[in-house]
Amino acid sequence: MSEKSQSGIIRISDDVISIIAGLAALDTPGIASMSGGISEGFAKRMSGKNAKNGVFVEVMESEAAIHLRVIVNYGTMIQDVCRDLQENVRKAVESMTGLRVVEVNVRVESLVVKKELDLLYKEK
Repeated sequence: MSEKSQSGIIRISDDVISIIAGLAALDTPGIASMSGGISEGFAKRMSGKNAKNGVFVEVMESEAAIHLRVIVNYGTMIQDVCRDLQENVRKAVESMTGLRVVEVNVRVESLVVKKELDLLYKEK
């Protein structure tokens, strides 16, 4: 995204938009972590340290489409979590960048049981 102002051009990298979306996603209750893809190892996907993993952004002139791949906590209402996720990401990106978010697509790639998370973090 770039915008011309009286002082010059303002550019926001797609990576910055991805990080905003990823952090907003991780702040959503019910989201265990972002998913970098099925080919990555379980432990790497579960770490949640890289907020850009699992976030793909398409930026047009003043609009953005965001695609998220997530891992959801077992026992949550997946539809409700995903709706909250869409709203949180939309609000964060729009308020921080001024872009209009036209869509937030969510793909739930896995579920995590709390016991698995506890074991994973004990091993580190």
